[in-house]
Amino acid sequence: MDCPKCQSTEHCKAGHAKGRQRYKCKLCGHYYTVESKSDVKPEAVRRMALEMYLEGVGFRSIGRLLKISYGTVYQWVKKLGKQIDLPVRAEPVGIVELDELHSYVAQKKTIAGHGLLLIDFQNGLSLLSAETAPRQPE
Repeated sequence: MDCPKCQSTEHCKAGHAKGRQRYKCKLCGHYYTVESKSDVKPEAVRRMALEMYLEGVGFRSIGRLLKISYGTVYQWVKKLGKQIDLPVRAEPVGIVELDELHSYVAQKKTIAGHGLLLIDFQNGLSLLSAETAPRQPE
């Protein structure tokens, strides 16, 4: 139970803070508690949450499975995303398959319209063209 500031073992009790025993270092005067916070999750839980997110599991599902807040999972992913540089592809995309997107849009029963992904191969750009026209009755 050393002081986190100066690593001294000389301390005295100094009351309670949020239900935990508080101590004061006799050398540097720093106040500290020994018990770890209950809301700090181990690194293994963070890693598991991030791996689940990368596998396509949603924030709320991860929270339910690991018994933590989905907001906490979101903050972990957001923090990691700022730290990691994603790989950049040097060569342009040659072929894009839109079969699943076409099937999804074709199965919708609302009159929200449809969209089309356009790719300009010469400039290496991809544009999304969306239309909100009502569907024609079949």
